[in-house]
Amino acid sequence: MAAIVESVNSNIERAEEIKLSANEAFKANKFSQAIDLYSQAIELNGTNAVYWANRAFAHTKLEEYGSAVQDATKAIEIDPRYSKGYYRRGAAYLAMGKFKEALKDFQQVKKICPNDPDASKKLKECEKAVQKLRFEEAIAVHESEKRSIADSIDFHTIEVESQYTGARIEGEVVTLEFVKKMMDEFKNQRHLHKRYAYQIILQAREMLQAMPSLVDISVPNGHHITVCGDVHGQFYDLLNIFELNGLPSEENPYLFNGDFVDRGSFSVEVILTLFAFKCMSPTAMYLSRGNHESKSMNKIYGFEGEVRSKLGETFVELFAEVFCCLPLAYVINDKIFVVHGGLFSVDGVKLSDIRAIDRFCEPPEEGLMCELLWSDPQPQRGRGPSKRGVGLSFGEDVTKRFLQENNLDLVVRSHEVKDEGYEIEHNGKLITVFSAPNYCDQMGNKGAFIRFTAPVLKPDIVSFSAVPHPDVKPMAYASNFLQMFS
Repeated sequence: MAAIVESVNSNIERAEEIKLSANEAFKANKFSQAIDLYSQAIELNGTNAVYWANRAFAHTKLEEYGSAVQDATKAIEIDPRYSKGYYRRGAAYLAMGKFKEALKDFQQVKKICPNDPDASKKLKECEKAVQKLRFEEAIAVHESEKRSIADSIDFHTIEVESQYTGARIEGEVVTLEFVKKMMDEFKNQRHLHKRYAYQIILQAREMLQAMPSLVDISVPNGHHITVCGDVHGQFYDLLNIFELNGLPSEENPYLFNGDFVDRGSFSVEVILTLFAFKCMSPTAMYLSRGNHESKSMNKIYGFEGEVRSKLGETFVELFAEVFCCLPLAYVINDKIFVVHGGLFSVDGVKLSDIRAIDRFCEPPEEGLMCELLWSDPQPQRGRGPSKRGVGLSFGEDVTKRFLQENNLDLVVRSHEVKDEGYEIEHNGKLITVFSAPNYCDQMGNKGAFIRFTAPVLKPDIVSFSAVPHPDVKPMAYASNFLQMFS
């Protein structure tokens, strides 16, 4: 008996030592390492609520909100009076846009800590957010009754003041000279006139609207295409991609694989630049939808606030409408499947099924469109729950079957931060590419892009580091409410 007690005590002491190491890793922004260490502590002493709540916080930092909810729930089950368990779960629900669930948890925090001014402040903010959500739901117009905001705008009638010295579009044609000047203005933190912003967005909408949900790209022999992952409003890193790999053109085409906006505080500059290149030459710039090209994400993670600040309220609705026109996936030379998130909860999905998706809507919470935007690969075979709480995780066997059934060679996707900007998984049949280095100014990761040259289409991957940007922090335009919990 004494030996058992001694072993238990030894495990508890060792777990505490590991927790301290995990805390240090967390402070150094090494969140994956922190999760591994908290997991080791949990294996030694799984009845300590602190370990579960701390791991939940680390999951939140990696945007693994589904895992964070599970860990925080476990902490609450172990100790129903542990306020941080409710706090961590509430913060994860908040990040998922589940304000009503978050409110219940923050009410519990306030109940446990009635004299904590910080808990009171956060509860009030959460109550305000839920009230606003209920009001928006009450006045919401049914999709079938909505009028297109784009159809109500005539940019030709908008006057350009004589004192405006920025980039100008002469007539209807977006030229390379205009795009270069616009990027230079953006680089110096100057804004584009609203007339030209409207023109770019409306022309891009017309092009995107005419495209199918799954787009085939043909790259002639001897030619290439460059695939980039998430940019997330990091405009100065986008400029660096063009420095390293050349400006978009018909001879140097790009496919940007979703998540152009949110998090980074230069999202307006990023999206206007990408749309402008699309207008300049449709085959120089291909754009696919990410999970952040949606109203719910933009409301939480900063793009909506940034658009309202830099361009005005009408543009908020206009961008939301245009994002619904973005294609969901691409196939390069009948061999490479490019999608923002990943694959599906069922086998047998054919390319024709993806082409048939009616994408002109906000992303649903389940089904093929949701999974294309949200899913992630996993090292285990089969399928599992999503770390994010939306979509699913899929294994090497799922990837292999999808490729075989559709006569494809490779899946390229984005959606996840990677230390080197990319990761090759599933026996070389799946590549993740992420193009926002030092994500949110704290992750320390590199960015990457992939160049494919026909006919072989072997991936040539280039990693790059972050470049300096003006002193505007990520999430500067996000709601104060979300910033309180980050």
